[in-house]
Amino acid sequence: MKNLANFFFEVGMLKRTPRTGFQFLGSGAESVAEHSFRTAIIGFTLARMDEGADVGQVLKMCLFHDIPEARMGDLNYVNKKYVKADESRAVGDLARTLPFGDEYRKTLEEFAGGKSREALLAHDADQLEMILALKEYKDLGNRYADEWYPFAVRRLKTDLAKGLAETIWATDSSRWWFDDDSDWWVKGE
Repeated sequence: MKNLANFFFEVGMLKRTPRTGFQFLGSGAESVAEHSFRTAIIGFTLARMDEGADVGQVLKMCLFHDIPEARMGDLNYVNKKYVKADESRAVGDLARTLPFGDEYRKTLEEFAGGKSREALLAHDADQLEMILALKEYKDLGNRYADEWYPFAVRRLKTDLAKGLAETIWATDSSRWWFDDDSDWWVKGE
């Protein structure tokens, strides 16, 4: 039970671990935990739309994919040019303490391998979460988001995700709550 308590504290560290790429974008901030949550929702959605995918496996990959960052921090694309993180060691060290350690390790190996349908969808969910964040910052006036978007799209693997990315980029990020019912916004009824 102590190992499980430690695991939950470790996962909690992701709430305080910043995603570091936003420093280069010049605006925005989110924690790894915030990123992982929306990635899991996106992964669930993609898996449900893909009749051949195991939804549970995609969800596991999305939830687990950044847990090693509790030990290593979030390395952005610039960092990765110069720093080599030992993610397999971080995964192995945690896996040895968990009653489901083999499942955790195998799930992250599948994600990293990027071969299964589920790994492709989980990878795309990870990238789509970044595309959503970029679109939100673009809509708030960050002109660099337009420069980042094509690179994020090029990392997408499935046609489903590519089509969704186009829709995301063409959609105003505030329209989901600010609808066309102008009377409500004036009268509050």
